[in-house]
Amino acid sequence: MAKAIFGAGCFWSPEEQFRKVPGVTGAAVGYAGGTKENPTYEEVCSGNTGHAEVVEVEYDPAKVTYEELLEVFFDIHDPTQVNRQGPDIGIQYRSAVFVEDDEQEATARAVKERLAAHGVPVATEIARTGTFWRAEDYHQQFLAKRRKGAFGNLFR
Repeated sequence: MAKAIFGAGCFWSPEEQFRKVPGVTGAAVGYAGGTKENPTYEEVCSGNTGHAEVVEVEYDPAKVTYEELLEVFFDIHDPTQVNRQGPDIGIQYRSAVFVEDDEQEATARAVKERLAAHGVPVATEIARTGTFWRAEDYHQQFLAKRRKGAFGNLFR
């Protein structure tokens, strides 16, 4: 198995989208790219930790390539926006690819350049992963829990 980390705005929807990709064996939401160790959701939302909300995708490279995951990533959010996705504004919502090694970095840069060559002004940050901090349990598979009514009358 291999791992990839993507920041595509609020992490709930990207987590769900990546879970649908054949060859993806798991996905977890969390934080990456910041300076504080073991940040909480509230700390990340303050914008003071430098973290982005991210999805750590575990996948089988024999069934889906890193490049294919990048194509999904660029398709499920707007990579042209800086520090926002739709109504969500702040550094924690930035578009980012956190790479594990030189091969992932080269692939990410090549896909980004391919988009730019087609006139897409990509603002996506490409940086080394550093530490992935897993988000609180209530954020994991949040949208699936919500659909199943796991939050009772909270959203009704």
